[in-house]
Amino acid sequence: MFKKLAIIFISLFGMLLAVPTLSPSLAPYFPSWIKPIPLGLDLKGGAQLLLEVDTDVMLKEKAAQLYDEVRSAMIDRSKGVIRFSELRNDGKSVSLIVREEDEVSKAKGRLKGVLGNNVDIASSGKALTVSYTTKAREEMIQDAMSRSIEIVRRRIDALGTKEPSIQSQGGKYILVQLPGVDNPEHIKELIGQTAKMSFHLVNENITAEQLQSGHAPSGTMFLQYMDNPEQMVPVYSRVEVSGDSLKNSQADFDQNNMPVVTTEFDASGTRRFAKLTTEHVNERFAIVLDDKVLSAPTIREPIPGGRGQISGGFTLQGAKDLAVLLRSGALPAPLSVIEERTVGAGLGADTIATGKIGSIVGVIFVLVFMAMLYGIFGIFADIVLVVNLFMIVGVSALFGATLTLPGIAGIVLTLGMAVDANILPFERIRDEVRAGTPTLRAVDYGFDRSTKTVMDGELTNLICALILFQFGAGPIRGFAVTLSIGVMTTLFTCLLLTRVFVDYYMNGKNKKIRYIRNK
Repeated sequence: MFKKLAIIFISLFGMLLAVPTLSPSLAPYFPSWIKPIPLGLDLKGGAQLLLEVDTDVMLKEKAAQLYDEVRSAMIDRSKGVIRFSELRNDGKSVSLIVREEDEVSKAKGRLKGVLGNNVDIASSGKALTVSYTTKAREEMIQDAMSRSIEIVRRRIDALGTKEPSIQSQGGKYILVQLPGVDNPEHIKELIGQTAKMSFHLVNENITAEQLQSGHAPSGTMFLQYMDNPEQMVPVYSRVEVSGDSLKNSQADFDQNNMPVVTTEFDASGTRRFAKLTTEHVNERFAIVLDDKVLSAPTIREPIPGGRGQISGGFTLQGAKDLAVLLRSGALPAPLSVIEERTVGAGLGADTIATGKIGSIVGVIFVLVFMAMLYGIFGIFADIVLVVNLFMIVGVSALFGATLTLPGIAGIVLTLGMAVDANILPFERIRDEVRAGTPTLRAVDYGFDRSTKTVMDGELTNLICALILFQFGAGPIRGFAVTLSIGVMTTLFTCLLLTRVFVDYYMNGKNKKIRYIRNK
Protein backbone atom coordinates (compact mmCIF):
# COMPACT_ATOMS: atom_id res chain seq x y z
CA MET A 1 0.00 0.00 0.00
CA PHE A 2 2.84 2.39 0.89
CA LYS A 3 4.48 1.74 -2.49
CA LYS A 4 1.28 2.63 -4.37
CA LEU A 5 0.82 5.83 -2.35
CA ALA A 6 4.43 6.83 -3.07
CA ILE A 7 3.90 6.27 -6.81
CA ILE A 8 0.74 8.40 -6.79
CA PHE A 9 2.46 11.14 -4.74
CA ILE A 10 5.45 11.31 -7.11
CA SER A 11 3.10 11.46 -10.10
CA LEU A 12 1.08 14.31 -8.58
CA PHE A 13 4.27 16.17 -7.64
CA GLY A 14 5.63 15.80 -11.18
CA MET A 15 2.38 17.17 -12.60
CA LEU A 16 2.45 20.05 -10.13
CA LEU A 17 5.87 21.10 -11.42
CA ALA A 18 4.36 21.59 -14.89
CA VAL A 19 1.53 23.92 -13.80
CA PRO A 20 3.57 27.21 -13.95
CA THR A 21 4.64 26.31 -17.50
CA LEU A 22 1.20 25.28 -18.77
CA SER A 23 -0.57 28.11 -16.94
CA PRO A 24 1.88 31.05 -16.41
CA SER A 25 -0.79 33.09 -14.59
CA LEU A 26 -0.54 30.63 -11.68
CA ALA A 27 3.26 30.84 -11.44
CA PRO A 28 3.26 33.58 -8.70
CA TYR A 29 1.42 31.21 -6.37
CA PHE A 30 4.20 28.60 -6.50
CA PRO A 31 7.53 28.57 -4.64
CA SER A 32 10.41 30.37 -6.37
CA TRP A 33 12.14 27.07 -7.25
CA ILE A 34 9.12 25.91 -9.28
CA LYS A 35 9.46 28.04 -12.40
CA PRO A 36 8.00 27.95 -15.92
CA ILE A 37 10.23 26.24 -18.44
CA PRO A 38 12.08 28.95 -20.42
CA LEU A 39 11.65 29.10 -24.19
CA GLY A 40 14.58 28.91 -26.57
CA LEU A 41 15.53 31.33 -29.31
CA ASP A 42 13.44 29.55 -31.95
CA LEU A 43 10.28 29.91 -29.83
CA LYS A 44 10.79 33.17 -27.93
CA GLY A 45 12.79 35.20 -30.43
CA GLY A 46 15.99 37.08 -29.62
CA ALA A 47 19.52 37.52 -30.94
CA GLN A 48 22.16 35.13 -32.20
CA LEU A 49 25.83 36.05 -32.47
CA LEU A 50 28.64 34.05 -34.05
CA LEU A 51 31.98 35.06 -32.58
CA GLU A 52 35.43 34.23 -33.94
CA VAL A 53 38.30 33.68 -31.51
CA ASP A 54 41.48 35.16 -32.99
CA THR A 55 43.90 32.46 -31.84
CA ASP A 56 46.64 33.84 -34.13
CA VAL A 57 46.97 36.91 -31.90
CA MET A 58 47.04 34.69 -28.83
CA LEU A 59 49.83 32.57 -30.32
CA LYS A 60 51.84 35.71 -31.11
CA GLU A 61 51.50 36.76 -27.48
CA LYS A 62 52.68 33.32 -26.41
CA ALA A 63 55.67 33.72 -28.73
CA ALA A 64 56.46 37.06 -27.07
CA GLN A 65 56.35 35.33 -23.67
CA LEU A 66 58.63 32.63 -25.03
CA TYR A 67 61.06 35.37 -26.14
CA ASP A 68 61.21 36.74 -22.57
CA GLU A 69 61.64 33.25 -21.08
CA VAL A 70 64.49 32.38 -23.47
CA ARG A 71 66.26 35.66 -22.73
CA SER A 72 65.86 35.20 -18.94
CA ALA A 73 67.19 31.64 -19.12
CA MET A 74 70.28 32.67 -21.07
CA ILE A 75 71.23 35.53 -18.74
CA ASP A 76 70.44 33.68 -15.49
CA ARG A 77 73.40 34.76 -13.31
CA SER A 78 72.76 32.05 -10.69
CA LYS A 79 73.53 29.40 -13.32
CA GLY A 80 76.06 31.39 -15.29
CA VAL A 81 75.40 33.73 -18.21
CA ILE A 82 75.54 32.17 -21.66
CA ARG A 83 76.59 34.84 -24.18
CA PHE A 84 74.38 35.14 -27.25
CA SER A 85 73.39 37.56 -29.99
CA GLU A 86 70.66 38.23 -32.58
CA LEU A 87 67.77 37.19 -30.33
CA ARG A 88 64.68 37.46 -32.55
CA ASN A 89 60.96 36.64 -32.40
CA ASP A 90 59.18 36.09 -35.73
CA GLY A 91 55.75 35.54 -34.13
CA LYS A 92 56.03 31.75 -34.25
CA SER A 93 59.48 30.93 -32.92
CA VAL A 94 62.45 32.50 -31.17
CA SER A 95 65.95 32.33 -32.66
CA LEU A 96 69.37 33.28 -31.32
CA ILE A 97 73.04 32.64 -31.93
CA VAL A 98 75.27 31.32 -29.15
CA ARG A 99 78.64 33.05 -29.33
CA GLU A 100 80.78 30.16 -28.11
CA GLU A 101 80.36 26.86 -29.94
CA ASP A 102 81.22 24.81 -26.88
CA GLU A 103 78.25 26.40 -25.02
CA VAL A 104 75.60 25.32 -27.57
CA SER A 105 74.80 22.04 -25.82
CA LYS A 106 74.75 23.83 -22.45
CA ALA A 107 72.31 26.41 -23.84
CA LYS A 108 70.03 23.68 -25.23
CA GLY A 109 70.04 21.83 -21.93
CA ARG A 110 69.23 24.95 -19.94
CA LEU A 111 66.41 25.99 -22.27
CA LYS A 112 64.96 22.49 -22.16
CA GLY A 113 65.17 22.46 -18.39
CA VAL A 114 63.41 25.82 -18.07
CA LEU A 115 60.81 25.43 -20.82
CA GLY A 116 60.13 21.69 -20.48
CA ASN A 117 58.60 19.43 -23.10
CA ASN A 118 56.34 22.14 -24.51
CA VAL A 119 59.06 23.36 -26.87
CA ASP A 120 61.19 22.00 -29.67
CA ILE A 121 64.79 23.22 -29.84
CA ALA A 122 66.47 22.96 -33.25
CA SER A 123 70.16 23.76 -33.77
CA SER A 124 72.30 24.50 -36.78
CA GLY A 125 75.85 25.22 -35.78
CA LYS A 126 75.69 27.96 -33.17
CA ALA A 127 72.14 29.02 -34.18
CA LEU A 128 69.23 27.85 -32.02
CA THR A 129 65.52 28.01 -32.85
CA VAL A 130 62.97 27.54 -30.07
CA SER A 131 59.31 26.95 -30.89
CA TYR A 132 56.27 25.44 -29.22
CA THR A 133 55.45 21.86 -30.16
CA THR A 134 52.38 21.10 -32.25
CA LYS A 135 50.74 19.47 -29.23
CA ALA A 136 51.44 22.51 -27.05
CA ARG A 137 49.98 24.86 -29.67
CA GLU A 138 46.83 22.75 -29.95
CA GLU A 139 46.45 22.72 -26.17
CA MET A 140 46.85 26.51 -26.10
CA ILE A 141 44.12 26.92 -28.71
CA GLN A 142 41.76 24.55 -26.88
CA ASP A 143 42.43 26.33 -23.60
CA ALA A 144 41.80 29.72 -25.22
CA MET A 145 38.46 28.45 -26.60
CA SER A 146 37.27 27.01 -23.30
CA ARG A 147 38.36 30.11 -21.34
CA SER A 148 36.73 32.42 -23.90
CA ILE A 149 33.43 30.54 -23.65
CA GLU A 150 33.51 30.69 -19.86
CA ILE A 151 34.36 34.40 -19.80
CA VAL A 152 31.65 35.24 -22.35
CA ARG A 153 29.17 33.29 -20.22
CA ARG A 154 30.21 35.17 -17.07
CA ARG A 155 29.90 38.55 -18.75
CA ILE A 156 26.45 37.79 -20.15
CA ASP A 157 25.22 36.30 -16.86
CA ALA A 158 26.41 39.40 -15.00
CA LEU A 159 24.16 41.52 -17.23
CA GLY A 160 21.11 39.51 -16.15
CA THR A 161 20.39 37.97 -19.56
CA LYS A 162 18.15 34.95 -19.02
CA GLU A 163 18.89 31.47 -20.36
CA PRO A 164 21.71 32.25 -22.82
CA SER A 165 23.06 29.41 -24.95
CA ILE A 166 26.85 29.59 -25.41
CA GLN A 167 28.76 26.83 -27.17
CA SER A 168 31.81 26.09 -29.26
CA GLN A 169 31.38 25.63 -32.99
CA GLY A 170 33.85 24.66 -35.67
CA GLY A 171 37.03 24.80 -33.58
CA LYS A 172 37.48 28.60 -33.41
CA TYR A 173 33.93 29.97 -33.25
CA ILE A 174 31.51 30.60 -30.36
CA LEU A 175 27.76 30.58 -30.99
CA VAL A 176 25.81 32.80 -28.58
CA GLN A 177 22.00 32.68 -28.50
CA LEU A 178 20.18 35.24 -26.36
CA PRO A 179 16.43 34.56 -26.10
CA GLY A 180 14.34 37.66 -25.49
CA VAL A 181 17.13 40.14 -26.39
CA ASP A 182 15.98 42.65 -29.01
CA ASN A 183 19.07 44.89 -29.16
CA PRO A 184 22.36 43.01 -28.79
CA GLU A 185 24.61 46.04 -29.43
CA HIS A 186 25.47 46.63 -25.77
CA ILE A 187 26.19 42.94 -25.22
CA LYS A 188 28.38 42.86 -28.34
CA GLU A 189 30.47 45.71 -26.97
CA LEU A 190 30.99 44.00 -23.63
CA ILE A 191 31.79 40.48 -24.77
CA GLY A 192 34.09 41.71 -27.53
CA GLN A 193 36.41 43.67 -25.25
CA THR A 194 39.58 41.87 -24.23
CA ALA A 195 39.61 43.58 -20.79
CA LYS A 196 43.26 42.80 -20.07
CA MET A 197 44.28 45.03 -17.15
CA SER A 198 47.74 45.57 -15.72
CA PHE A 199 49.61 48.05 -13.51
CA HIS A 200 52.83 49.71 -14.74
CA LEU A 201 55.14 52.36 -13.35
CA VAL A 202 55.31 55.59 -15.33
CA ASN A 203 58.71 56.44 -16.79
CA GLU A 204 59.23 60.03 -15.64
CA ASN A 205 62.60 60.31 -17.43
CA ILE A 206 61.01 60.54 -20.90
CA THR A 207 61.18 64.04 -22.38
CA ALA A 208 58.43 65.81 -24.30
CA GLU A 209 60.54 65.58 -27.47
CA GLN A 210 60.74 61.80 -27.14
CA LEU A 211 56.98 61.58 -26.69
CA GLN A 212 56.41 63.68 -29.79
CA SER A 213 58.78 61.54 -31.82
CA GLY A 214 56.79 58.42 -30.95
CA HIS A 215 59.95 56.31 -30.66
CA ALA A 216 59.95 54.67 -27.23
CA PRO A 217 63.30 53.54 -25.82
CA SER A 218 63.83 49.92 -24.92
CA GLY A 219 61.74 48.80 -21.94
CA THR A 220 59.22 51.64 -22.30
CA MET A 221 55.86 51.90 -24.09
CA PHE A 222 53.99 55.00 -25.24
CA LEU A 223 50.29 54.38 -24.56
CA GLN A 224 47.27 56.57 -25.22
CA TYR A 225 44.95 57.86 -22.54
CA MET A 226 41.56 56.22 -22.93
CA ASP A 227 39.71 59.53 -22.48
CA ASN A 228 42.20 61.57 -24.50
CA PRO A 229 43.82 59.57 -27.35
CA GLU A 230 46.03 62.53 -28.27
CA GLN A 231 47.84 62.41 -24.93
CA MET A 232 50.53 59.74 -24.59
CA VAL A 233 51.82 58.25 -21.33
CA PRO A 234 55.30 56.68 -21.13
CA VAL A 235 55.06 53.50 -19.05
CA TYR A 236 57.60 50.79 -18.33
CA SER A 237 56.92 47.54 -20.20
CA ARG A 238 57.37 45.53 -17.02
CA VAL A 239 54.01 44.48 -15.51
CA GLU A 240 54.11 45.25 -11.78
CA VAL A 241 50.70 43.71 -10.99
CA SER A 242 48.61 41.68 -13.45
CA GLY A 243 44.83 41.86 -13.76
CA ASP A 244 44.85 38.07 -13.37
CA SER A 245 45.33 38.70 -9.64
CA LEU A 246 42.00 40.54 -9.36
CA LYS A 247 39.55 38.75 -7.08
CA ASN A 248 36.62 41.14 -7.31
CA SER A 249 35.56 44.48 -8.77
CA GLN A 250 32.42 46.53 -8.16
CA ALA A 251 30.94 49.85 -9.26
CA ASP A 252 30.79 52.36 -6.39
CA PHE A 253 30.90 56.08 -5.61
CA ASP A 254 33.81 58.09 -4.21
CA GLN A 255 33.69 60.86 -1.61
CA ASN A 256 32.57 63.35 -4.27
CA ASN A 257 29.71 61.02 -5.27
CA MET A 258 31.39 60.26 -8.60
CA PRO A 259 31.21 56.72 -10.07
CA VAL A 260 34.38 54.67 -9.56
CA VAL A 261 35.40 51.01 -9.75
CA THR A 262 36.70 49.38 -6.58
CA THR A 263 39.12 46.47 -6.94
CA GLU A 264 40.23 43.69 -4.62
CA PHE A 265 43.28 41.49 -5.25
CA ASP A 266 43.93 37.91 -4.24
CA ALA A 267 46.75 37.03 -1.82
CA SER A 268 49.48 37.11 -4.48
CA GLY A 269 48.19 40.34 -6.01
CA THR A 270 47.87 41.94 -2.57
CA ARG A 271 51.55 41.28 -1.85
CA ARG A 272 52.69 42.66 -5.19
CA PHE A 273 50.41 45.70 -4.97
CA ALA A 274 51.61 46.42 -1.42
CA LYS A 275 55.24 46.16 -2.56
CA LEU A 276 54.57 48.45 -5.52
CA THR A 277 52.90 51.15 -3.43
CA THR A 278 55.45 50.86 -0.62
CA GLU A 279 58.59 51.13 -2.76
CA HIS A 280 57.34 53.87 -5.09
CA VAL A 281 55.64 56.44 -2.87
CA ASN A 282 55.22 59.82 -4.67
CA GLU A 283 55.72 58.13 -8.03
CA ARG A 284 53.06 57.63 -10.65
CA PHE A 285 51.76 54.29 -11.84
CA ALA A 286 49.47 53.62 -14.80
CA ILE A 287 46.35 51.46 -14.80
CA VAL A 288 46.34 49.97 -18.30
CA LEU A 289 43.27 48.36 -19.88
CA ASP A 290 43.61 46.82 -23.33
CA ASP A 291 46.80 48.83 -24.07
CA LYS A 292 45.19 52.14 -23.09
CA VAL A 293 45.79 54.08 -19.90
CA LEU A 294 42.68 54.41 -17.74
CA SER A 295 44.42 56.65 -15.23
CA ALA A 296 47.91 57.41 -13.95
CA PRO A 297 47.60 58.48 -10.32
CA THR A 298 50.42 59.30 -7.91
CA ILE A 299 51.06 56.87 -5.06
CA ARG A 300 50.51 58.97 -1.92
CA GLU A 301 51.01 56.21 0.66
CA PRO A 302 51.44 52.42 0.81
CA ILE A 303 48.29 50.36 0.20
CA PRO A 304 48.79 47.08 2.08
CA GLY A 305 45.20 45.76 2.09
CA GLY A 306 44.94 44.77 -1.56
CA ARG A 307 42.01 47.11 -2.20
CA GLY A 308 42.17 49.86 -4.77
CA GLN A 309 39.97 52.33 -6.59
CA ILE A 310 39.89 53.20 -10.28
CA SER A 311 38.53 56.60 -11.26
CA GLY A 312 38.41 58.11 -14.69
CA GLY A 313 35.34 60.25 -15.21
CA PHE A 314 33.06 57.22 -15.52
CA THR A 315 29.33 57.33 -15.92
CA LEU A 316 27.51 54.93 -13.60
CA GLN A 317 26.84 52.54 -16.49
CA GLY A 318 30.47 52.80 -17.60
CA ALA A 319 31.66 51.93 -14.10
CA LYS A 320 29.29 48.94 -13.98
CA ASP A 321 30.46 47.72 -17.39
CA LEU A 322 34.13 47.98 -16.45
CA ALA A 323 33.48 46.15 -13.17
CA VAL A 324 31.79 43.33 -15.10
CA LEU A 325 34.72 43.09 -17.52
CA LEU A 326 37.35 43.00 -14.79
CA ARG A 327 35.37 40.63 -12.58
CA SER A 328 34.80 38.11 -15.38
CA GLY A 329 38.47 38.10 -16.37
CA ALA A 330 40.46 38.94 -19.47
CA LEU A 331 39.81 37.17 -22.73
CA PRO A 332 42.81 35.06 -23.76
CA ALA A 333 42.32 36.10 -27.39
CA PRO A 334 40.38 38.86 -29.20
CA LEU A 335 36.78 38.15 -30.24
CA SER A 336 35.08 39.50 -33.32
CA VAL A 337 31.42 39.24 -34.35
CA ILE A 338 31.31 37.71 -37.82
CA GLU A 339 27.57 37.02 -37.99
CA GLU A 340 24.53 38.47 -36.24
CA ARG A 341 20.90 37.45 -36.52
CA THR A 342 17.75 38.71 -34.86
CA VAL A 343 14.81 36.33 -34.60
CA GLY A 344 11.42 37.98 -34.13
CA ALA A 345 9.16 36.75 -31.35
CA GLY A 346 6.35 36.46 -33.90
CA LEU A 347 8.03 33.48 -35.55
CA GLY A 348 8.21 31.71 -32.20
CA ALA A 349 4.58 32.58 -31.42
CA ASP A 350 3.44 31.11 -34.76
CA THR A 351 5.49 27.99 -34.10
CA ILE A 352 3.98 27.57 -30.64
CA ALA A 353 0.44 28.09 -31.96
CA THR A 354 0.79 25.59 -34.80
CA GLY A 355 2.65 23.20 -32.51
CA LYS A 356 -0.19 23.32 -29.99
CA ILE A 357 -2.77 22.53 -32.66
CA GLY A 358 -0.71 19.65 -34.06
CA SER A 359 0.02 18.25 -30.59
CA ILE A 360 -3.62 18.43 -29.46
CA VAL A 361 -4.88 16.74 -32.62
CA GLY A 362 -2.24 14.02 -32.40
CA VAL A 363 -2.86 13.35 -28.70
CA ILE A 364 -6.64 13.13 -29.24
CA PHE A 365 -6.22 10.56 -32.00
CA VAL A 366 -3.85 8.48 -29.83
CA LEU A 367 -6.19 8.64 -26.82
CA VAL A 368 -9.22 7.61 -28.84
CA PHE A 369 -7.29 4.81 -30.54
CA MET A 370 -6.05 3.38 -27.24
CA ALA A 371 -9.53 3.53 -25.65
CA MET A 372 -11.15 1.83 -28.65
CA LEU A 373 -8.55 -0.90 -28.92
CA TYR A 374 -7.98 -1.74 -25.25
CA GLY A 375 -11.14 -0.65 -23.48
CA ILE A 376 -10.75 0.22 -19.79
CA PHE A 377 -7.04 -0.60 -19.92
CA GLY A 378 -6.71 1.80 -22.84
CA ILE A 379 -8.31 4.54 -20.73
CA PHE A 380 -5.76 3.84 -18.00
CA ALA A 381 -3.00 4.13 -20.60
CA ASP A 382 -4.49 7.46 -21.76
CA ILE A 383 -4.43 8.83 -18.22
CA VAL A 384 -0.85 7.67 -17.75
CA LEU A 385 0.12 9.27 -21.08
CA VAL A 386 -1.21 12.66 -19.95
CA VAL A 387 0.57 12.29 -16.59
CA ASN A 388 3.78 11.43 -18.45
CA LEU A 389 3.48 14.59 -20.57
CA PHE A 390 3.02 16.74 -17.47
CA MET A 391 5.98 15.10 -15.76
CA ILE A 392 8.29 15.63 -18.75
CA VAL A 393 7.48 19.35 -18.79
CA GLY A 394 7.70 19.65 -15.00
CA VAL A 395 11.00 17.82 -14.59
CA SER A 396 12.51 19.74 -17.53
CA ALA A 397 11.53 23.03 -15.84
CA LEU A 398 12.93 21.82 -12.50
CA PHE A 399 16.32 21.03 -14.05
CA GLY A 400 16.43 24.37 -15.85
CA ALA A 401 16.19 22.95 -19.39
CA THR A 402 15.22 25.33 -22.19
CA LEU A 403 12.34 24.34 -24.46
CA THR A 404 13.18 24.51 -28.16
CA LEU A 405 11.65 23.04 -31.31
CA PRO A 406 13.99 20.01 -31.20
CA GLY A 407 13.01 19.65 -27.54
CA ILE A 408 9.35 19.50 -28.51
CA ALA A 409 10.27 16.83 -31.06
CA GLY A 410 11.91 14.87 -28.24
CA ILE A 411 8.70 15.10 -26.17
CA VAL A 412 6.55 13.93 -29.08
CA LEU A 413 8.89 10.98 -29.72
CA THR A 414 8.83 10.10 -26.03
CA LEU A 415 5.03 10.02 -25.95
CA GLY A 416 5.03 7.68 -28.94
CA MET A 417 7.42 5.36 -27.13
CA ALA A 418 5.26 5.60 -23.99
CA VAL A 419 2.27 4.27 -25.94
CA ASP A 420 4.38 1.36 -27.10
CA ALA A 421 5.55 0.71 -23.53
CA ASN A 422 1.88 0.39 -22.44
CA ILE A 423 0.90 -1.85 -25.34
CA LEU A 424 3.52 -4.49 -24.51
CA PRO A 425 2.04 -5.46 -21.09
CA PHE A 426 -1.49 -5.40 -22.50
CA GLU A 427 -0.60 -7.71 -25.36
CA ARG A 428 1.20 -10.03 -22.96
CA ILE A 429 -1.92 -10.14 -20.76
CA ARG A 430 -3.97 -11.06 -23.84
CA ASP A 431 -1.63 -13.93 -24.65
CA GLU A 432 -1.83 -15.26 -21.09
CA VAL A 433 -5.64 -15.15 -21.06
CA ARG A 434 -5.83 -16.94 -24.41
CA ALA A 435 -3.59 -19.64 -22.94
CA GLY A 436 -6.22 -20.19 -20.22
CA THR A 437 -4.55 -18.28 -17.37
CA PRO A 438 -7.04 -16.68 -14.92
CA THR A 439 -7.33 -12.94 -15.58
CA LEU A 440 -5.87 -11.80 -12.25
CA ARG A 441 -2.82 -14.01 -12.67
CA ALA A 442 -2.58 -13.03 -16.36
CA VAL A 443 -2.30 -9.37 -15.32
CA ASP A 444 0.59 -10.22 -12.98
CA TYR A 445 2.33 -12.29 -15.64
CA GLY A 446 1.70 -9.65 -18.31
CA PHE A 447 3.39 -6.85 -16.37
CA ASP A 448 6.17 -8.97 -14.86
CA ARG A 449 7.19 -10.67 -18.11
CA SER A 450 7.05 -7.51 -20.25
CA THR A 451 9.07 -5.36 -17.85
CA LYS A 452 12.43 -6.54 -19.17
CA THR A 453 11.40 -5.87 -22.78
CA VAL A 454 10.14 -2.38 -21.95
CA MET A 455 13.30 -1.54 -19.98
CA ASP A 456 15.58 -2.85 -22.73
CA GLY A 457 13.87 -0.61 -25.29
CA GLU A 458 13.83 2.50 -23.09
CA LEU A 459 17.42 2.09 -21.87
CA THR A 460 18.56 1.75 -25.49
CA ASN A 461 16.87 5.08 -26.21
CA LEU A 462 18.50 6.57 -23.12
CA ILE A 463 21.97 5.47 -24.27
CA CYS A 464 21.37 7.04 -27.68
CA ALA A 465 20.16 10.27 -26.02
CA LEU A 466 23.26 10.45 -23.80
CA ILE A 467 25.53 9.96 -26.80
CA LEU A 468 23.70 12.72 -28.67
CA PHE A 469 24.09 15.01 -25.66
CA GLN A 470 27.80 14.24 -25.29
CA PHE A 471 28.79 14.71 -28.92
CA GLY A 472 26.01 16.97 -30.19
CA ALA A 473 25.60 20.72 -29.89
CA GLY A 474 22.78 23.24 -29.78
CA PRO A 475 19.48 21.85 -31.06
CA ILE A 476 20.73 18.25 -30.89
CA ARG A 477 21.46 18.64 -27.19
CA GLY A 478 18.00 20.12 -26.59
CA PHE A 479 16.47 17.07 -28.26
CA ALA A 480 18.68 14.74 -26.20
CA VAL A 481 17.75 16.40 -22.89
CA THR A 482 13.99 16.10 -23.34
CA LEU A 483 14.36 12.58 -24.72
CA SER A 484 16.43 11.51 -21.68
CA ILE A 485 13.94 12.99 -19.23
CA GLY A 486 11.10 11.40 -21.20
CA VAL A 487 12.69 7.95 -21.01
CA MET A 488 12.89 8.16 -17.21
CA THR A 489 9.31 9.42 -16.78
CA THR A 490 8.05 6.80 -19.24
CA LEU A 491 9.65 3.97 -17.28
CA PHE A 492 8.09 5.32 -14.09
CA THR A 493 4.59 5.91 -15.42
CA CYS A 494 4.22 2.90 -17.72
CA LEU A 495 5.73 0.27 -15.42
CA LEU A 496 4.50 1.59 -12.06
CA LEU A 497 1.59 4.02 -12.42
CA THR A 498 -0.28 1.93 -15.00
CA ARG A 499 0.06 -1.09 -12.71
CA VAL A 500 -1.45 0.91 -9.83
CA PHE A 501 -4.53 1.76 -11.93
CA VAL A 502 -4.94 -1.83 -13.15
CA ASP A 503 -4.55 -3.29 -9.64
CA TYR A 504 -7.10 -0.83 -8.28
CA TYR A 505 -9.54 -1.81 -11.04
CA MET A 506 -9.05 -5.54 -10.58
CA ASN A 507 -9.23 -5.23 -6.77
CA GLY A 508 -7.94 -8.78 -6.35
CA LYS A 509 -10.69 -10.35 -8.51
CA ASN A 510 -10.67 -12.32 -11.78
CA LYS A 511 -12.76 -9.84 -13.74
CA LYS A 512 -13.54 -10.46 -17.36
CA ILE A 513 -11.86 -8.01 -19.69
CA ARG A 514 -13.87 -7.66 -22.86
CA TYR A 515 -11.11 -6.50 -25.18
CA ILE A 516 -9.10 -9.63 -24.37
CA ARG A 517 -11.94 -12.05 -24.93
CA ASN A 518 -13.17 -10.62 -28.22
CA LYS A 519 -9.86 -9.87 -29.91
